[in-house]
Amino acid sequence: MRNLAASQCDALASSYAQVRDLSTALVAPLGDADATVQSMDDASPAKWHLAHTTWFFETFVLRDHVPGYRLHDPRFPFLFNSYYEAEGRRHARGRRGMITRPSLDEVRDYRAAVDAAVIAALPSLDDTARTLVALGCHHEQQHQELLVTDILHLFSENPLEPAIWPAARKVPVGMPPAINWIERGESVVEIGHDGSGFAFDCEGPRHRTLLAPHAIADRTVTNGEWQAFIADGGYSTPRWWLADGWAWVQRGGITAPLYWEERDSVWTRFGLDGRRAIDPAAPVTHVSFFEADAYAAWAGARLPTEFEWEAAAAAHDPAGGNQLDNAGAVEPRPASTGAAFFGDVWEWTGSAYRPYPGFTAAEGAVGEYNGKFMSGQFVLRGGSCATPRGHLRASYRNFFYPHQRWQFTGVRLARDV
Repeated sequence: MRNLAASQCDALASSYAQVRDLSTALVAPLGDADATVQSMDDASPAKWHLAHTTWFFETFVLRDHVPGYRLHDPRFPFLFNSYYEAEGRRHARGRRGMITRPSLDEVRDYRAAVDAAVIAALPSLDDTARTLVALGCHHEQQHQELLVTDILHLFSENPLEPAIWPAARKVPVGMPPAINWIERGESVVEIGHDGSGFAFDCEGPRHRTLLAPHAIADRTVTNGEWQAFIADGGYSTPRWWLADGWAWVQRGGITAPLYWEERDSVWTRFGLDGRRAIDPAAPVTHVSFFEADAYAAWAGARLPTEFEWEAAAAAHDPAGGNQLDNAGAVEPRPASTGAAFFGDVWEWTGSAYRPYPGFTAAEGAVGEYNGKFMSGQFVLRGGSCATPRGHLRASYRNFFYPHQRWQFTGVRLARDV
């Protein structure tokens, strides 16, 4: 009978292969030009995502834990390091689209070589190194979501508005039932990861938090409801907006969610399946924190705190809902009631991304993973249609700057009771 260590090694090897295969499948429809261009500083080329996630494994696992390992190409660390200061100089983020070489095929060869080395090394790696392999898998799942949303943004900049995954036109299902409110009295709750299974460092330490009486919506805000906000002058009425948000609206001429466009008096959106009429019942997405906060004020509500959200979501299955299962159509599905808290759209909270009491960053370069970004950003919860299934937990904390909206970001309302 094989021992437990061997079984765990096999499970890790299987997980590694599945993650790496999905990244390759997501990029399969792209040509070299598609995979090279960078549409904005916040986004990265598909080719860079494939190479960076490979660099992570090569650097922190193979280079640091496999005696005698030689880098596939000693020029690659400069090209494909993202933000790890401890790893030295790196190519400027806003110029990743200038890396026309190595080619997409050469990056695929790089991935294949590193994959073979990681799989061969797994049985002899110590627990520290295997923990880094697991971290690398979850890191790559984060990049799979970025890969999908960066491709969407890139294709939206093309006047032809090409579809990466064409799909049959869908018939809107009509508006969902009215929002029901899940009430909770004053209570002390345990927040943060409980220590079982994988978690990123920013999800802990687990700690107690006092919640004031409140109610949280049992579904997210829909496109149809957002149309009412637009029709009521939501983007032209400063009373609903934070000062920074109003300045952002004025500066950018913002009048609707990202990828929305009114054509012949019909609101349309651009997606990975091309441009379509919006579905009024689908969750609104690609909205910034500023827009989410303004909508909540207009609706006579507010955004939930991340602690209210986690307390409400803790009893629900994080593997449920509409999430990324394989390469193919990726879009939010019509909003449903019944307190679905995972999938479709990341939900902005009113909570700043800050460390929990007792948080300490890990030693070494991997300690730069989350902690150094705990400034000026807001927490999102729940995952989206572009989040790989199996990647989420109730304690999972995503974070972005308040003006960013190229991710599948949406809104769930809360209110005081």
